[in-house]
Amino acid sequence: FNKDDASPRPGILVVHAYGGHSDFEKNKSEKLAELGYFSFAVDLYGVGKRGANPEESMLLMNELNSNRPLLLERISNSLKVLKEFNEVDPDKTGAIGFCFGGKCVLDLARSGAGINGVVSFHGLYDKPNIDHTSAFKSSVLVLHGYNDPMATPKNMVALADELTERQADWQIHAYSNVGHAFTNPDATDRNSGLFYDPVADEHSWNEMKYFFEKVFQ
Repeated sequence: FNKDDASPRPGILVVHAYGGHSDFEKNKSEKLAELGYFSFAVDLYGVGKRGANPEESMLLMNELNSNRPLLLERISNSLKVLKEFNEVDPDKTGAIGFCFGGKCVLDLARSGAGINGVVSFHGLYDKPNIDHTSAFKSSVLVLHGYNDPMATPKNMVALADELTERQADWQIHAYSNVGHAFTNPDATDRNSGLFYDPVADEHSWNEMKYFFEKVFQ
């Protein structure tokens, strides 16, 4: 964003995939800044904690998968930090997440956090073992590869049922013949269902842009 313009603007969290904070999320944050948003690429693992390979990445992710209250505490603290930036309008905030990051932003919305909208890109949909009583305050956009082996059509429908039961404002956009990690050009393991799809990548980003334009009105 234009640093000479100090007027508050909508702020958006960018939450990393299972490998940890990387140039991928930094790039997405920069693209959001080009759209006029204040963006903050968060690190939920901690400085220096990165997965050098899929096995290490799974271990890091599972530390928080097995402790969803801790996961929620970290993403909630990230939202609190975002709102404290002088450049951010605290009444206009959002979050996007990729893979594991998609789970994180969904958990943030599930908690009833004061956030306008969250977007999950090829996220993970399993419901946390937390009995939330607060009403949904966030609109939800789920961008989903229909052939994603980590989030099956059954998982997608279960998420839709959960969000409906919670009376959330939600949308799910599913892309045919698209697997997991469809926004990541480095994803090339088609046999495992993890592969980049340039059309779904572009389409999903445009859907996100339209979504935020609406929720920040």
